This record gives sequence, structure tokens and C-alpha cells, in this order.
Amino acid sequence: MRCIALILAACAASANAADCGPDKLGTERTIILKREGAQYGAQQHTALPLKKGEVVLTFDDGPSAENTPLVLKALADQCARATFFMLGQGLRKDPELARETVREGHSAGIHSDTHPHMAALTPAQQLDDLAQSRAAYKATFGAETPAYRFPYLEETPTLLDALKRDNITVASIDMGINDWIPEDTNEVLAGRLTASLDKTGGGIILMHDANGPTAKAMPTLLKVLKDKGYKIVHLEWEAAK
Repeated sequence: MRCIALILAACAASANAADCGPDKLGTERTIILKREGAQYGAQQHTALPLKKGEVVLTFDDGPSAENTPLVLKALADQCARATFFMLGQGLRKDPELARETVREGHSAGIHSDTHPHMAALTPAQQLDDLAQSRAAYKATFGAETPAYRFPYLEETPTLLDALKRDNITVASIDMGINDWIPEDTNEVLAGRLTASLDKTGGGIILMHDANGPTAKAMPTLLKVLKDKGYKIVHLEWEAAK
């Protein structure tokens, strides 16, 4: 039975490789980051070592049973890999969807437990939120989280110190598409992505897989990247020791 499973897996891998031809956006390369308290994202920190015309796809606020599968399908159709920053409460609600996301070749970090405004919490409450989200991540994936994105990108000294101490990368952004308005259309989101790309020339893109309009617009957004000649860079982290 194990041999049959391995053969089927090999056949599936070959089929996927065959589907990822030059007509697909694809994933150009992967950067494997150390498990350290580094801080990336030019809006707040150091830029990743990317070339002009390279982008990193990142998604916040999932997993969402309704919307994340649409994002995963669009990415799979274009052989593109991304990093998903997941909420602890989402991981507890739908751990299997989170695991499926990683099985499909994407990477995962955390985005707090309940998405609060951290500065409105006491230091103890901030640390408790971090601990709860890290526990949810470990319960889901069986490993320590490698990366963290602040909710609302609102960083606090308390959490920056804790993340640095525990060798968790802070992942900020280089650009976003402001995709949280329920009335957004594919065309509006594509226009925002185009404007951000024209301004920055590449970098870490923030999108939201929990947002319905974004999930529905993903084929259009990926087409924008392909038509403009952008290359996808995927982020991974070293295995936990």
C-alpha cells in the first residue's frame, strides 16, 4: 500500500509540474530565511533582498472556510506560492484548512490571536495574545511559528522585544491594495494593485484571504502580475531546531 501511495504521489507531482508551463505566472524562486528576530518590509523595516520586478504574495486574517479555498485555487491554477499569516482563532476553528494550505506548498505565520489593536492592550494582555496564537500554531502544525505580522501593522515595543527574544521574524509589507471594503470589485482591486506596483516596483504585497472580494478577484490580480512581468518569490523559514 505504501508503494502504491508513493507512486500516486509521484504521478500527481509530475502532473502538477506539467501544468506549470510558460503560460503560468509560476514561482520564480524561494528565499529560505533563518529563524531569527529579523524585521522585513520597507514600510517599517529593512527590505527583503529582492530584485526589481519581484514580489512576495502574503495574505492575512485566515483561514476562512468560505474564502481561503478560492485563493488557494487561484494560486494553484497559476503555480504561485504565498505566505499566509493566520489568526489563532482561525487556526482553532479550522486547523485542517490551515494544514491544507501548507500541504499545497505555501508557508504560514501568525497574525495575532484575535486581531486586536495591540497598543490598546496592557503589556500582559499583548503577551497573552501572542502566547495564545503561538499555541494555536503549534497545535495545528506541530512546530513553533517562524514569523509574525502585527494586526493593522501596529507594532509595540512589548511584542517587538518578545518576538526578537524568541527568534520570530517580524513581517511587515512593502505595499497593499486596501482590500477590506465589501463593495470592492475585481477592477477596483486590480487598479489598486497596479498603482502600488507602479509606485514600488515590487516587494511584499499585503492582501487578505479572509476577504470575499479579494478571494474572488485573485485570478484577475494574478493576471495583472503576469501581464506586467512580475516574478513571484516565495518565503520559507529554516526548520525549527
